[in-house]
Amino acid sequence: MRKLLIILLIGSLSACSSVTLRTDHQKESSAAPTYQKRFHYWFWGLKGEYSVNVREICAGRPVIQMQSVDTFVDILGQVFTLGIYYPRSARVWCAERSEGNQ
Repeated sequence: MRKLLIILLIGSLSACSSVTLRTDHQKESSAAPTYQKRFHYWFWGLKGEYSVNVREICAGRPVIQMQSVDTFVDILGQVFTLGIYYPRSARVWCAERSEGNQ
């Protein structure tokens, strides 16, 4: 039983999940996001609902990429509370300037 728990813990810490959406069909950006925020969910993500207003964040600039990701810190919170506390991070990348300002 103890070995199984250790294997599950190591597997959870090495696993990373993300959902990435690009608006221009290019490869995923590795640049620093324009916006990043951690949202707090409970009971394996069943309680808690959030939205991110990308129009407000980018202030008229085109949105290049959006991502929902489990960061290392998020995973630690999930593992040590056995999923009761389930943080998840959102990231948004905006274009440098709108197409009309080029």
